[in-house]
Amino acid sequence: MPTLRSLNKTLLAAGLAVATLLSPLATLAAEKLKIGTVVWAGYGPFYVADKLDLFKPYGLDVDLQFFNDPSLISSAISSRALDGGTLTYDQVIVSVAKGLKHRVVMPIDFSNGGDAIVADASIRSIADFKGKKVGFNPLSPSHFLLAYALQQNGMSEKDINAVNMTPEGIPGAMASGNLPIGVTYEPNVSKILSMGGGDKFKVVYSSKDAPGLITDVLVFDEAVIAKKPAAIKAMIQGYLDGLAYMQMHPEESAKIIGEVLGVSAQEAIKQMAGAYNIPLAEMGKIFTPGEDTHSFHGSGAIIAKLLKDNGQIPTIPDFSKTYDAQFIKALAR
Repeated sequence: MPTLRSLNKTLLAAGLAVATLLSPLATLAAEKLKIGTVVWAGYGPFYVADKLDLFKPYGLDVDLQFFNDPSLISSAISSRALDGGTLTYDQVIVSVAKGLKHRVVMPIDFSNGGDAIVADASIRSIADFKGKKVGFNPLSPSHFLLAYALQQNGMSEKDINAVNMTPEGIPGAMASGNLPIGVTYEPNVSKILSMGGGDKFKVVYSSKDAPGLITDVLVFDEAVIAKKPAAIKAMIQGYLDGLAYMQMHPEESAKIIGEVLGVSAQEAIKQMAGAYNIPLAEMGKIFTPGEDTHSFHGSGAIIAKLLKDNGQIPTIPDFSKTYDAQFIKALAR
């Protein structure tokens, strides 16, 4: 979910590409979508669209249901407790590898420092993780970032003492002194860095060191896509209108996003710097096969290998089966 990254040239492109708030009302019959999500600055356009009823002009009511544990969203989609959800691409790979028919319909943002490994002052580098307790949420972006960081430094999870924790539980555990290293995301990262006078903890590794590898996406099951294509298109349109509104009214948007994050508008802007919201003009490239990490095929190959090596998936899936690009292609036209 930026410097405002999404509040400058990227949003300007989105604003020009998407129907404005004064667009004629769509003929879509009123429908409701239950969407599972988490508190994350990169999801700002959703929060703006929800607050300002920007889905309504398209005949849609979106119910955002917040989860403390993002790993629960995928199972809620599978059980039909949710129509869809905001996940990270590595979660989709895990689902598809296990036979679920979850499909990405829209890439939302790249993590750009919003996910991080934070440690106390005694830890100088990744090499110092050896034998230490490291708290993270299994099968989550935190786990993936940690695995990648360890691999890049010639280590593996066998070199650390893994502690199963939710992202929200990391700050308290580190504040108590029981956990020297934690992997989490904003706003938890900022919370940890502000503890102990501001010089007790530091970021050792973040998603800035692995650009494009952690991508937030909007996901629906294949059956829901077939049943509610107009509603899904309407949701994407409302989201893009939210993105455009952020360009036109950055201060008001920061206040709205800050309310959801539970912080001031100024702090919301800082947290938003940790995510790059992808404009419509760039979304198509992410669905296009390629080796670059900005393509699902390129990042997917790296992610899936790490997941398989860590025993999280039985086989590497066909990445073309992880997404459905029809909505983005139609809107781009």
